[in-house]
Amino acid sequence: MTTATNPILPGFHPDPSICRVGPDYYLATSTFEWHPGVRLLHSRDLVNWRALPGPLTRPSQIDLEGVMDSGGVWAPCLSHAHGLFWLVYTRVLHTGGAFKDTPNFVVTAPTAEGPWSEPVFLNASGFDPSFFHDEDGRTWLVNMRWDHRPGRNRFNGIMLQEYSRSSARLIGEAVRISSGSTLGCTEGPHLLRRDGWYWLIVAEGGTGPNHAVHIARSRSLTGPYAFDPDGPMLTSRDAWELPLQKAGHASFVDTPAGDTYLVHLVARPDRPLGRCMLGRETALQRVAWPSGAWPRLAHGGNRPALQVEVGLPAHPWPAVPETTEFRASALSEDFSSLRRPIQPEWCRTGDGLTLVGGSGPTARFGQARIARRLQHHACRAETCVEFAAADFQAFAGLSAFYDCDLWMMIALTHDETLGAAVLLSWCDAGRYGSEAPVAVPAGRAVRLRFVIAQGVIRFAYALGEGGWTPLGEGRDAGQLSDENCGGGSNFTGTWASLSCHDLSGRAASARFTSFTYAGV
Repeated sequence: MTTATNPILPGFHPDPSICRVGPDYYLATSTFEWHPGVRLLHSRDLVNWRALPGPLTRPSQIDLEGVMDSGGVWAPCLSHAHGLFWLVYTRVLHTGGAFKDTPNFVVTAPTAEGPWSEPVFLNASGFDPSFFHDEDGRTWLVNMRWDHRPGRNRFNGIMLQEYSRSSARLIGEAVRISSGSTLGCTEGPHLLRRDGWYWLIVAEGGTGPNHAVHIARSRSLTGPYAFDPDGPMLTSRDAWELPLQKAGHASFVDTPAGDTYLVHLVARPDRPLGRCMLGRETALQRVAWPSGAWPRLAHGGNRPALQVEVGLPAHPWPAVPETTEFRASALSEDFSSLRRPIQPEWCRTGDGLTLVGGSGPTARFGQARIARRLQHHACRAETCVEFAAADFQAFAGLSAFYDCDLWMMIALTHDETLGAAVLLSWCDAGRYGSEAPVAVPAGRAVRLRFVIAQGVIRFAYALGEGGWTPLGEGRDAGQLSDENCGGGSNFTGTWASLSCHDLSGRAASARFTSFTYAGV
């Protein structure tokens, strides 16, 4: 037996979808505006996971330039059937107003590590698409349908339509198989077939404090589906004291021995009724599912457990190093880039990391920014940077970055009076501010860091091997959270990010010789 401590994937890992091939488990999560599109992970024990190369790496597969914050790749579904991996996903372009611009696509690969095909367009009727491979060999698409008409329920129900693998297109008519329950906001559908029943797993209540996993079943694929009379199988709603909040959006998997588990998203507030700086994470629960009965959490009740016993032998992977000096020819899978794939014209590794100054930190196009997820409420991030700014419009450094409208940054820049300087600046829900710049010697490498502890983030700089000098006062780290975005579709998570900006057109380059991230 192995013990899983939730979340099994800390930090920004929302909307998990899981499948098994032999002894191997594969899991996909949303990546929104970050490249590569979709995060893929691999495990042998459901507890220890390693990152795989991202499947959506080419602009032809996913074009994220200009997408809104928290747009891009939503809720992928990963499955394996007919000798292939199938990955369906939504590319969210716009969510404001009555309409949502949400085209859905599918790509395939012979292995989870690729190569992944060019995408096939499915529909744009809603989001959260999922493939169901029935026992008769047919393949079906399920997704929630969005209703833009005035006075209608926007979450119009769960739709089912057959997908022809031979012609690579949807065929037949789409059928609404469920209108959802009274919990509302019915989304995240998956279909299973078990014990003579078709089981419909949905997320309801919205991806916030009222989130829930709800199960319905039918003897017929097209319904009617009846929901579990005992209500949601999993939820943390109305239980603000739980450390795991927002529980919902589940995906089921069976082990070779026949044990059933589910993965689902959660969020961990910094305190009860607090804010979730780390975003939505992935957790694991064991399921008791007697033949013909409704599935239940094995530990009883419908609240998420912090620890889960897993009936598989432990299979750890090598630990992710806390520090990288960017000596490899490519970044590791733990780094992502904002809205555009990494290309040598703006991002190079091998002799440190070189970023060529791009657009500003609030831009939706052309940023030179890489990042890795924050995974601890108490953590530190540190870098060493060399940068010669010609004026105040050029700056490069280290950020605690939620999205383009919500970040805090310590950077090397230039001031007309001081010359070379270090600057602490921030953007809080679109409102920009900064401390006064502090002079540093020109031509010197400068170490930059932030430390988060007890809900406060503090920035500092150092020269050479000298001690750290604080810059500005400690700031509220909880500002970097879903809850500080003023409502709407904002639900990513905070990153430790390196970036270089040059608005002058000179394309000044910054060289980062190291980067460290660690829990404290």
